[in-house]
Amino acid sequence: MIAMPRRSDTRPSDSEFRTNLRLQSAKHGREDYQEPIPDSLLLLDCLPAPVMLIGAHDAILFVNSAAEDFFSRSRVQLRHDTLTGLVPSDHPLFLLLRQVRETGGTVTEHGLILSTPRFHHEGICVQGSDVPDHPGQVLLAFQDASAARVLDRQLAFRSAARSVSGMAAILAHEVKNPLSGIRGAAQLLEGSVNEPDRELAVLIRDEADRIRALVERMEMFSEKPVGRRPVNIHRVLEHVRTLAANGVATGIPIIEDYDPSLPPVWGNRDELVQVLLNLVKNAAEAIKGSEQPGTITLTTAYRQGIRLAGSGSGQRRHLPLLVTIRDTGPGISETIRPHLFEPFLTTKASGSGLGLALAGKIINDHGGIIEVESRPGCTEISLHLPVVSEDTGHVA
Repeated sequence: MIAMPRRSDTRPSDSEFRTNLRLQSAKHGREDYQEPIPDSLLLLDCLPAPVMLIGAHDAILFVNSAAEDFFSRSRVQLRHDTLTGLVPSDHPLFLLLRQVRETGGTVTEHGLILSTPRFHHEGICVQGSDVPDHPGQVLLAFQDASAARVLDRQLAFRSAARSVSGMAAILAHEVKNPLSGIRGAAQLLEGSVNEPDRELAVLIRDEADRIRALVERMEMFSEKPVGRRPVNIHRVLEHVRTLAANGVATGIPIIEDYDPSLPPVWGNRDELVQVLLNLVKNAAEAIKGSEQPGTITLTTAYRQGIRLAGSGSGQRRHLPLLVTIRDTGPGISETIRPHLFEPFLTTKASGSGLGLALAGKIINDHGGIIEVESRPGCTEISLHLPVVSEDTGHVA
């Protein structure tokens, strides 16, 4: 087996880095950076957040390694470009640059959108700072707030799940028992009253059955313990794809893009099928509601970096397994998106508004989180789930 060099092994030395940047500046006629690169700037290459140094004429003088991934371009490509090659000339970033150059100090913009055919980032926080020894230069630091949004949404999902769980317990205790008496009395009346009154008795019985069915659906939110074991997520997805292709998603292409080396999930197979089938059903309905044909893509991957503190404990749970359901429908309205997993919220004429709320509760019970990203033409719902350690057989 040939050992491939690690990315950190291929980085140039400090002296090579300084020389290359001066050569690039001279080659492109950039006279705004003639001095050697300060060691403090070289240290920025170790940061996980994207950092970019902009020259007096908006030329890109320096980017760290994280910026390469963020902008989906290599360091060499970025240093051959200007900021206008990355974002439109009327982007708020240019206003930020002007403010920093005029007033000095640090200026921060929140909630920016950076989007090109190569990359798309929403909710980005950009902090611009002047470089005292080099007038006109601005150091930009980009921070993706998506992780914070995920945790905020997760807290909202947990709160919604708790409220529905409490409501389910109240309904089960306070409604089901008297409801059985009402239904039994209606059945007795059916056989002892005349025809007009019999129709009313039947109506009472049918309505009692409808209310009981609603209460039983609410009981799904209760905190009853559910057995869990190692589950092959790809077998679950294949089962969901087969059900959807022959039912809710008939005629819609379903694309599968799986990482075959994933470890098993510690979960309940039936609950995971319920969640994934409901998400695929929603994706199919979104596509059918659009005038354009569309596709559904099911993706799995292993992603490092997301850890979540367990409630009531100091331990942090690793959530490396990513399952994504992507559709090419019209997208989710911005007014609906923040409340997407709240119970009884629905845009469908015949919907109950409980499907996504239940999905949020089930994933929360599995120790995972749900992330939703949507824009016209692309909606992604990502499930971040814990895996079973191959060594111990317990949740990693």
